[in-house]
Amino acid sequence: MLKQTKHWAAVTASCLLITGALGAAQQPGESSSFRLQMSVDRLLVPVVVRDMQGNTINDLKQEDFQVFDNGKPRPISGFTVEQRGAAAPTQTPPAASEPAQQPGLPGRITVFLFDDMHLNAEDLAHARTAGMKAINGALTGTDLVAVVSISGAVNTGLTGDRDKLQQGLAQLSPRSLYHPDASDCPYIDYYEADLIENKHDPVAVQDAVQKYINCHPAIANPSEVPGASGNSPNPEALVAASVLRALSVGRQDVMSTLAAIAALINRMGQVPGRRSLVLVSPGFLNVEHESLDVESRIIDLAARSNITINAMDARGLYTGEMTASQRSPMLGGRSLQMNSEMQRSAMKLSENVMAELADGTGGTFFHNNNDLETGLKELSERPQCLYLLELPIGDVKRNGSLHRLSVKVSRDGAAVSARQSYFVPKPEKPPK
Repeated sequence: MLKQTKHWAAVTASCLLITGALGAAQQPGESSSFRLQMSVDRLLVPVVVRDMQGNTINDLKQEDFQVFDNGKPRPISGFTVEQRGAAAPTQTPPAASEPAQQPGLPGRITVFLFDDMHLNAEDLAHARTAGMKAINGALTGTDLVAVVSISGAVNTGLTGDRDKLQQGLAQLSPRSLYHPDASDCPYIDYYEADLIENKHDPVAVQDAVQKYINCHPAIANPSEVPGASGNSPNPEALVAASVLRALSVGRQDVMSTLAAIAALINRMGQVPGRRSLVLVSPGFLNVEHESLDVESRIIDLAARSNITINAMDARGLYTGEMTASQRSPMLGGRSLQMNSEMQRSAMKLSENVMAELADGTGGTFFHNNNDLETGLKELSERPQCLYLLELPIGDVKRNGSLHRLSVKVSRDGAAVSARQSYFVPKPEKPPK
């Protein structure tokens, strides 16, 4: 009895670490810059393999796997098979494998992370209702659950108290911190700003200039505006300022979101038990090298901590069409068509980060489905079998590049869910 009491004391202390973790990681107005360490000599790749009926395949060996890095074969230096509730190391296991379950410890740890920084009121309401129905299924025996929001405004801590979890869900509300003002004229969002500044897209540049001219007629026809000077500034130069503002806000948004996810995973790694994170979000744009690097490090951190990330697109079956409020009088003709296309592309691209976090940690991405309740119930379960591959990457050049991964298995009809990429940052410059 004394031994179990000590175990629960350790669990309680670890659970308290989760409370307040996000608040410390992100506060409005603070710098979103943070450090997240990543090994530069090896990479962990969790893999889930399913048959044509969707059942996990649990009898594969190391020799059944092939990994390709930017199309070239990469050797596998470590291999572990993790059955639900246990780990069965084979050959050379990675350093971080799940310890055997000890008596008196929680059977399963599930953290529901709601993205209140990007979910609108309608989608968050649907997700909240689905969460209230799914919580009961996530709590059995000695399981513990937490309800947390990206902004840190809601954090129940790990608990088996259903009433406390329901109260946490009821407190969820949209908390948009880093979004451009929709009333700005011209309105340039993060997606368009990235096209202009980083990808040098001439069509996006032309569209932004036209929107600026529509908002400021004196730029195009200064002689027709009383008091206007004939030496009006170049519209391209004026657009540049709007683009930089949109980029700055977009970077703050994605980096603060990733910082919150990283902080929570780091805290979860200190809690014993089988751990999974369920991210409920509409997605968010992750398109620049710095944030792609952080995403790669988060996947690595979760893999080393044996934490599965499952993700649900809370938009369900959504349409990419612009709403009436988004159809500014300054948008018309070709500009309206262009902005509608950019919005559809941005909304689709926003899914990528959720899919990558799930695939990269052996989790599941639930999307294009309005049955959010079923989705949350499915995502709160760990896969029956997960393979953890260790890859040596000490020979990879640290040049700030994104490497594409492909994992194949020697089993006909098998579907593979695995990490699809990793980012190799440039060496940090020594401080002066």
